[in-house]
Amino acid sequence: GLGFNIVGGTDQQYVSNDSSIYVTRIKKDGAAYLDGRLQEGDRIVAVNGKALKDLRHDDAVELFRNAGYNVSLKIQRRLQPQNGPVGHEGDGDSGGLPLAAILVPGLALAVTAVWILLRYRQRM
Repeated sequence: GLGFNIVGGTDQQYVSNDSSIYVTRIKKDGAAYLDGRLQEGDRIVAVNGKALKDLRHDDAVELFRNAGYNVSLKIQRRLQPQNGPVGHEGDGDSGGLPLAAILVPGLALAVTAVWILLRYRQRM
């Protein structure tokens, strides 16, 4: 197997009014665990380009079973770890902070430091 458990589907909704497929458990030393990118709580949008929208749970499981050796998953990352259903952001394949969330405060700090240095030098 791929080393993770899923829940959801049109017949087994994990989140109210949402038939999406979610990762509930990643098995230690399984393929997903060793790869390291998939996380518990992630919503799986597609498997090898095949959308998981409006599928029964068993049909989704069958897609995973027949996915082959090289499997491509399109996922939505959860917003924050929780117990039970989780929120999601974007349709991306990765999580983490956007680059701007790091660069903008860093740039502001650098500009402030240069301004303070110039003001200090003028007083000397």
